[in-house]
Amino acid sequence: MDSALLIHRLHFAFTVTFHYLFPQLTMGIAPLIVVLKTLALRRPDPIYNNAARFWARIFGINFVLGVVTGIPMEFQFGTNWSHFSSFAGGVIGQTLAMEGMFAFFLESAFLGLFLYGEKRLSPKAHWWSAVAVFLGSWLSGYFIIATDAWMQSPVGYSIGPNGSAQLSSFWQLVMNPWAWWQYAHNMSGAGITGAFVMTSVGAFYLLGRKHLDYGKLFVKVGVIAGCVFCILQLYPTGDGQGRMIARQQPVTLAAMEALFTGQPGAPLIIIGQPNMEERKIDNPIQVPNLLSFLTYKRWEAEVKGLNQFPQDQWPQNIPLLYYSYHIMVGLGTIFIAIMVVSVFLLWRGKLFNARWMLWVLLLSLPFPYIANTAGWMTAELGRQPWLVYGVMRTADGYSKTVSAGNGMFTLLGFMGMYLVLGILFLFLVRREIEQGPEAVGSPAGHAVAEAVLT
Repeated sequence: MDSALLIHRLHFAFTVTFHYLFPQLTMGIAPLIVVLKTLALRRPDPIYNNAARFWARIFGINFVLGVVTGIPMEFQFGTNWSHFSSFAGGVIGQTLAMEGMFAFFLESAFLGLFLYGEKRLSPKAHWWSAVAVFLGSWLSGYFIIATDAWMQSPVGYSIGPNGSAQLSSFWQLVMNPWAWWQYAHNMSGAGITGAFVMTSVGAFYLLGRKHLDYGKLFVKVGVIAGCVFCILQLYPTGDGQGRMIARQQPVTLAAMEALFTGQPGAPLIIIGQPNMEERKIDNPIQVPNLLSFLTYKRWEAEVKGLNQFPQDQWPQNIPLLYYSYHIMVGLGTIFIAIMVVSVFLLWRGKLFNARWMLWVLLLSLPFPYIANTAGWMTAELGRQPWLVYGVMRTADGYSKTVSAGNGMFTLLGFMGMYLVLGILFLFLVRREIEQGPEAVGSPAGHAVAEAVLT
């Protein structure tokens, strides 16, 4: 691989991975804030409004960091991936512009109202501002997913006289079947992150014997929401996404499972190590016929293997793709187990006093972030060697005049800046958690609101 191409890929991978640490929490927390505001409307206890304000401040901090880290990626399309931008800009420019002009402004404007306008709005109007923030964040996510979905399954375009892609059907672009499944799967993953973060903060309060009423509320809401999102992540969204990959990108499915040889009644590998030299899985623990059943709903169905495709169409890093996929699936399975046990203990009235389970919920905090990152790595590594699947190869899309040295210089600069931003984020969130939900007028919360509005 060309050294400049490698640096540009690493550069974008780093910036987009760091950036997505923030939107996944805003998209995951937004519906839970609506739940808390709905409870506040129906019940006179001020705990629900205080809880909604608390999570709005956490939302605001994430939102600001998401904006700051998201803007450079837009410029990277022009600086590091100019050939891709020249080819695909006439198509993806539509969804990226709509994300910025409609969804982003809807989300940011109503977030300002939610943070600052509670005393000037009626309770129902303030509830509607929370709903608008939720809709804005999820609409923003859809436009981004629609952009990526076009790169995975290009539709609604034609090639113009200058060789670039031109949009021929706006509705095919935004209604891309790939986008529907990818969006549903992605948003359930964001919901898992939001639910686990809320649950972890609640467990922290309960274990520390402080803000006990809020801790119980956070654990209860987070566990119930987490159980719902975890099940949706498995079925139907995960099942639908997987079957769509089998139909439209069968070589990607073969690489995800490291299925080197196509066969009827293909097994599902639980644990194993792909051996690229000998084209096999070492030390496999597998379930016979299960991959065929999950993919085609028939135990003896044939699943295509890598041997049935030209090698230049294989994803370029099969071991990394394989491990990313299995990390995502493995963690997703663990999340289901954690949430099902938690819901059972909640139903029995034992969860708030089960310290061992509270510790599990507290220590689970980072793993949804890992699972979401592994999921996106699976999607993007699986699309390789294509930048636009079947149309434009990744090697043809980067800026040929930007050297590897230039790319490395800016990559190191971004790493330094993002380290500072990461430390600032952890400081602000830690401060909010320590002050607790009753700190309605916390300085950090006002600072975040001012940053959002400016």
